[in-house]
Amino acid sequence: MLAAADPFTTRAPSGAEGWAARFDPAALPVLAATAAGIEELRPVQDELDAHTLAEVIVGDPLMTLKLLAHVAGLRRGREGGDPATVTAALVMLGILPFFRSFGPQPTVAERLTRLPQSLAGFERVLRRSRRAARFALAFAAHRLDPDAAVIHEAALLHDFAELLLWLEAPTLALRIAERQRDEPGLRSAAVQKELLHIELGELQHELMARWRLPALLVRITDHSSRADSMQLRNVRLAIRLARHSAHGWDDPALPDDLREIGVFLQLAPPHVDKLVREIDAED
Repeated sequence: MLAAADPFTTRAPSGAEGWAARFDPAALPVLAATAAGIEELRPVQDELDAHTLAEVIVGDPLMTLKLLAHVAGLRRGREGGDPATVTAALVMLGILPFFRSFGPQPTVAERLTRLPQSLAGFERVLRRSRRAARFALAFAAHRLDPDAAVIHEAALLHDFAELLLWLEAPTLALRIAERQRDEPGLRSAAVQKELLHIELGELQHELMARWRLPALLVRITDHSSRADSMQLRNVRLAIRLARHSAHGWDDPALPDDLREIGVFLQLAPPHVDKLVREIDAED
């Protein structure tokens, strides 16, 4: 369950703080495969290392959020930066303390079991986030970026507020999706403001601050930032590519995306097209 007393939010709070109060990171549901994977490893926790356990978590944005927020809470007031990746967080926390802190996990499928349209909406955002994370990681690896794992995580978490909306306010999330389907030219920010009283970016910023997510992760997840860096460009290009290719490779925006990716990676157009299609085929 999330923080709300009622099962779901049906009336939008007045602002980002009201929305943020609806969420407790410790109570977030996770993907069913993640919950099952954790339970499979629980009997052999004495034999695990951080990398093995991280493999169960890194593809799940919700479990990633839970872990990072938990470790940040334990470190509150301590000197030094918070760990910015799942593996680093597990190393800092320890394997046995992880299993003591995280018992059997509630799942997204359980929460939305009677709302198949909302579950489908959640899964669309999840699929897009995972594709963006794969693109981002591959671009970072091509550039030999030492922070490739953080870049992967930043792309995976880039739209986490949208995932949370499907979980907490599925009726409102469905209304937004229907409006955008019926009015293709409607800006996301406009319909979010109308129906939620905020933009999802505002909620995401508020939750990142409340949950004390790592500074590096916050910087390269902030889609509204005017700052520029190779890491931020990496994530932005991966997000755009995942959005524009979500329904196939014939979107009119894709040629511009591929040109920019080619400049970014210093690759000729045929090689860019081959690379992104190979990455996509890895799923």
